[in-house]
Amino acid sequence: MNPKLSYALRKWKSRLMLVLCVGALLVALVPLLSILGEVFARGLPLISWEFITQRQIFETSSEGGVANAIWGSFLVVGLASAIGIPIGIAAGIYLSEFGRGRLADGIRFFADVFANFPSIVIGLFAYIVAVSVIGHAAVLAGSFALAVLIVPLVTRTTEESLRLVPNSVREGALALGLPQWRATLRVTLSTGRAGLVTGAMLAFARIFGETAPLIMTIGASTYFAENLGDPTNALTTVVYMGARSSYAAAQERAWGAAALLLLIVLAINIGVRFITLRRQAQTGGAT
Repeated sequence: MNPKLSYALRKWKSRLMLVLCVGALLVALVPLLSILGEVFARGLPLISWEFITQRQIFETSSEGGVANAIWGSFLVVGLASAIGIPIGIAAGIYLSEFGRGRLADGIRFFADVFANFPSIVIGLFAYIVAVSVIGHAAVLAGSFALAVLIVPLVTRTTEESLRLVPNSVREGALALGLPQWRATLRVTLSTGRAGLVTGAMLAFARIFGETAPLIMTIGASTYFAENLGDPTNALTTVVYMGARSSYAAAQERAWGAAALLLLIVLAINIGVRFITLRRQAQTGGAT
């Protein structure tokens, strides 16, 4: 084939693939931007200082806000993170640094399965295990359900982050006479801490938007939870209850809660992106 014709053909194929990729990107962005536009257009005008700082009063009343749901969301998700993230990090450290053989393969398999498990099933499990034991919906039951969801996510992200740490770092620590467990805690974890933080924050954002497990475990209280045994509310359940309500006030509250929820999740993801870029810059500078 003529070299000029071959070059023109390759250039044409390259431009065609570029056009197809850009087209696929635009197709993927259309539903995302439409959802964001609809939620923000309807929800942002409803967000005010009173909406954020006052608790919900009645479903049929437009007075009050979602302060109790904001408090409940951070309380439930924070407790779930405090339970699930350390367990997930410990499991990820084991798989990356010590896990060999069938036991490690089994843990990886079940972590992958539970990471993609339907959250409604986790909610049913938490209802049987926690709500039935406590006797009523409570913060602790919702945190238990979300902790079950977060453990496999953190396990896999921790393992992958630690696998990116060069073996020369481990070998250097061992060559200095450190035992393997201390080298792992002092050197390997310190080197891969940015990846661990990123994975933990992504897992936090993931469970912050969960609805199904919370519907069956925390109730829909309009009051602030004072202890872990009290029922509470969350932004996701406010959205769910408002969307299925026939009252206009509840529907408007749901739009405002949805917009606020998106802003919180976007802020978390932007923070994760900032940490990732900073890590890449530090790595590039060190190189």
